[in-house]
Amino acid sequence: MNGSVVLTWIEAIRPKTLVASIAPVMIGVSLAISDGFFNLYPSLATLIAAVLIQIGTNLANDYYDFVRGADNEGRIGPRRVSQAGLISPIKVKQAMILSLGTAFLFGIYLVAVGGWVIALIGLVSILCAVGYTAGPFALAYNGLGDVFVFAFFGPIAVAGTYWVQTNALSHDAILAGIGIGALTTMILVVNNMRDVNTDKLAGKNTLVVRMGLRASRLEYVALLIIGLVAPIIGVVEFDWPRSSLASCVVLLLAISPTNLVVRSSDPRVLMSALPSTAIMVGIYAILLSFGLLVD
Repeated sequence: MNGSVVLTWIEAIRPKTLVASIAPVMIGVSLAISDGFFNLYPSLATLIAAVLIQIGTNLANDYYDFVRGADNEGRIGPRRVSQAGLISPIKVKQAMILSLGTAFLFGIYLVAVGGWVIALIGLVSILCAVGYTAGPFALAYNGLGDVFVFAFFGPIAVAGTYWVQTNALSHDAILAGIGIGALTTMILVVNNMRDVNTDKLAGKNTLVVRMGLRASRLEYVALLIIGLVAPIIGVVEFDWPRSSLASCVVLLLAISPTNLVVRSSDPRVLMSALPSTAIMVGIYAILLSFGLLVD
């Protein structure tokens, strides 16, 4: 496999988006450590499984959006390898199966550690990874993508990570999951706002298509507020260290992308808000994770 092929496969897995799967695991492990629990191998297995599931989801999106016509020449945004003809669709599908299958193998170990709760979370996550864009009731095509991203990259991911470490459910893990889940969903909102016109033509009825741009702008701002309020509630109600409030610094980073989202409907402008929103999610996760570890 030569260098250009490797770079094309790296492009296919969309590495810049992987912060969405890494962030909740970081936060869940930090919460567990702050409560006096830490197991290295389950932590690594959780992280690897989460990243593999997201890679599988990204590859599934690449393949099924191309097959269903949502990714076409009129689309504005980072290129998709199936639509661009860089990798054959069948190879993308095979890579999706490989990624999700490998995640399943790590999941077997995690089930041995965390029991039936982790089995349920893992199986539903893998099914939704494919069902996000595939099947007769694809989540992304029926306005449920935002719900999926919020839940599975938020409360479920953080609480599941915490459960693997402690075999217990924590209310503040759910709270932390709500915070990071809200910010991660902002990435999807911007992405779907950018693609709203081509999605309409392809029959991809995302929440943006259903609600319109004005309501989607309100959703973006509301999600930001939820993310910022979560650590404040954590300090007040769950005795989180005050250092966890450092995560609220992302408000400064949110000014630029929020301004773009609120003021523009130009897909090219909205495309520039995507990386800054993703960076904001990553920094929030880092600051909150380290803030929770300060005694």
